[in-house]
Amino acid sequence: MVAADRVAATVIQGVHGRRRVGQGDAFWQYRPYRDGDSASQIDWRQSARSRHLFVRETEWEAAASVWLWRDASPSMQYASLKNIDTKAVRGELITLALASLLADAGERVAVLGAGMRPTSGRVAVRRVAETLFDETRDATRTLPSLPPMVPLPAHGTIVLVSDWLDPLDKIEAIIRYYASVGVRGHLVQVLDPAEEDLPFDGHVKFEGLEAEGQHTIRRVEAVRTAYGARLAAQKDGLHRLARPANWTVHQHRTDRPPQTILLALYLAMADLRRLNAA
Repeated sequence: MVAADRVAATVIQGVHGRRRVGQGDAFWQYRPYRDGDSASQIDWRQSARSRHLFVRETEWEAAASVWLWRDASPSMQYASLKNIDTKAVRGELITLALASLLADAGERVAVLGAGMRPTSGRVAVRRVAETLFDETRDATRTLPSLPPMVPLPAHGTIVLVSDWLDPLDKIEAIIRYYASVGVRGHLVQVLDPAEEDLPFDGHVKFEGLEAEGQHTIRRVEAVRTAYGARLAAQKDGLHRLARPANWTVHQHRTDRPPQTILLALYLAMADLRRLNAA
């Protein structure tokens, strides 16, 4: 939590947009009167300036509910270098730092699939941290590499952090499930630099972290181009799946500062809320 708060402290506060019609005090815009509007909503001063009736709309100020999930499956326990985080540690850091930012902005947060009711404030951040810790405390339990599909209210938001190397059809099922009920989403792909660059040369034996077995490649440099094309196709596939649902996709390497991805994600969440409110 200390590390997450330190990362969150570098991101400018107050950029999480809330431009949406609703119960609030701040003026947003005038719009033409429609059947069903209450007479008390009419702004008579503005209406007197034309031949039409106008309603004064205020800015939506209700807090959002955001559900967070990070992949803690065995394949995330990888780091190619001693001085960088594993994918699991970096994913958890991003998740907690985002929870801290959102809670400080007045939003409600919870862990997806934990049965938690979204809450706000520093208590919410601690609950998220404790839930993530409890999930990984049982060494005999293998956590899934894909998020659960649980009922959520419309207009909620989910942030899913993983390496997203699972088959695209399985990822598509998750996006379709949540998008079909109006849930907004953000995918964060966390990869190790070796997974992106395949920097090895010569005779190398690869071993999966989830009982996939071993595979030996005699000349790794000979397959680097094909490997890069396959990874690029996976990334493009994520964007292709997210685009129709109006979700966002963000890529992050564990050898780069977490502040960059956190700020990009935070701003994207603000922009998406404005877009859906328009």
